[in-house]
Amino acid sequence: MHLRQLEYFVACVREFAQAHGLSHPAAFDYLDRHQGMAFLVKCYEAEHTVSLADAVDDLGKVCRRHGGRL
Repeated sequence: MHLRQLEYFVACVREFAQAHGLSHPAAFDYLDRHQGMAFLVKCYEAEHTVSLADAVDDLGKVCRRHGGRL
C-alpha cells in the first residue's frame, strides 16, 4: 500500500464521519465492519478519481448492502 492510498483512505473516513456525525474511530469501525474499507482497497483505482462526496455515497451503499444502517 502506498502513502497516497493511505491518505485517501483517511480522507474518506474523515468525510464519512463528518457526513454521519461519527467520531473518526467510530466511522472506521463501521466501515471496516460493513466492508467499506475492503471496498476502498479493492476499488481504489476507480474511487480516487471521483469526489469525496461521491466516495462517501458509494461507501454508504456498500455498507448498507452488508448490513449497515447509516
